[in-house]
Amino acid sequence: MSELGITVKKSENFAEWYSQVVLKSGLADYAPVHGCIVFREYGYTIWEKIQRILDKRIKELGHKNVYFPLLIPEALLKREVEHFEGFEPEVAWVTMGGDKSLSEKLAIRPTSETIMYYMFSKWIKSWRDLPLKINQWCNIVRWEIKSTKPFIRNTEFLWQEGHTCHETYEEAEEEVMTMLEVYRDLIENYLAIPVIVGKKSEGEKFAGALYTTTLETIMPDGRALQMGTSHHLGQNFAKAFDIKFMGRDGEHHYVWQTSWGVSTRLIGAIVMVHGDDRGLVLPPKIAPIQVVIIPIYYKEEDKHTVMEYSIDVKRELEEEKIEVLLDDREERTPGWKFNEWELKGIPLRLEIGLREVRENKVTIFRRDLLKRIYVEREKLITTVVHLFEDIHKTLYERAKKMLNELTTEVDSLEEFKKTLEEKGGFIVVKWCGELECEESIKAETGATVRVIPFKQRPVSGKCFYCGRPAKYIAYFARAY
Repeated sequence: MSELGITVKKSENFAEWYSQVVLKSGLADYAPVHGCIVFREYGYTIWEKIQRILDKRIKELGHKNVYFPLLIPEALLKREVEHFEGFEPEVAWVTMGGDKSLSEKLAIRPTSETIMYYMFSKWIKSWRDLPLKINQWCNIVRWEIKSTKPFIRNTEFLWQEGHTCHETYEEAEEEVMTMLEVYRDLIENYLAIPVIVGKKSEGEKFAGALYTTTLETIMPDGRALQMGTSHHLGQNFAKAFDIKFMGRDGEHHYVWQTSWGVSTRLIGAIVMVHGDDRGLVLPPKIAPIQVVIIPIYYKEEDKHTVMEYSIDVKRELEEEKIEVLLDDREERTPGWKFNEWELKGIPLRLEIGLREVRENKVTIFRRDLLKRIYVEREKLITTVVHLFEDIHKTLYERAKKMLNELTTEVDSLEEFKKTLEEKGGFIVVKWCGELECEESIKAETGATVRVIPFKQRPVSGKCFYCGRPAKYIAYFARAY
């Protein structure tokens, strides 16, 4: 079991624990390129499930999927100066085509605004062409010079990026908030991870945006993780790329734009938030396998009886669209299988031996609570469905408790620094909102403004750092 299982405790060596869970559960493996991973079948299936959930909702809201080139000419990337400067340190460049030098460098897509908006300027001519609402599922390359971590921070990762154009500021704003709510629903109601929703500060907003909205949470090691963002781009890119339309008034106007996205770092968040010392713990709605059946027999003459019963149970679950696997491998013992499927985080394990067959029952093991229950066969489906709901609720409430415990309100810089070093997590303060103050806090402490929540209580008094009048309640943290 020492080879297969996790050899460090989550509470004692979080970084090593995380790496072991990702590798040993079969989510991913390290690639021979710096900062890159191979998405193994198990990990990619989780991404496919997230993708199906989100893609359905995106299409229901009227967006169409597209695909744009991976390579972006340098001149296009430089069109919006603030945007280019924000990404320049992370851009990977192609300078050779075969054995010949290129006349213009090509950026490997760090994000697609520039190449998309070049095309938008060709496609949009009239108010009748609006709103334009597209989405792209693709890979992104950002040259990470910091330490990388599978799923959380990679040189190449997968994501979806939505881009829309509208007639008015208000229509774009509604789009921003609609997609933010779609993300909140995905993260909380499918991944069982609570988030704080609000705006980014001026220093942390997306380069080139009017403002950025965000969904933030805390990992068990006290570091914050940005789970998704939705940006109001205003007309900054429209003016840089000359995206105009003939309005209903007969005049030319620049479009109002949005962009929004989530990435495969959601998988890393699931591992970090829900995993335990035995490995993964997966929310049922995104688990590649929701139920695993382990037949248990020790005599050859019992095999047919137990297997026949197990196959019937499997068929019964499949008829209810439950994703189930019957582990009938004969070269592995039941105990070995128990450990393997616990490592992989399967929500429910059904154990079927001669006792279960004789009594027409099933033993169910809950991965989240590590507990067994013994149920009648006729109650199996209703019990499994109920347990899926209860597992989600349990995981969410456990994560919410952690979030609350790792959120501390302070009034002074001294308390801020002490909390940051001794506890980490979100540090809630009264803050002035000034960029100069924000930059000084980051330089002195390494903490950044993660989110200014939409739900603000009345603010009075002074900024905890600079002493100017406070404008916001803000959440600071060190982040991934």
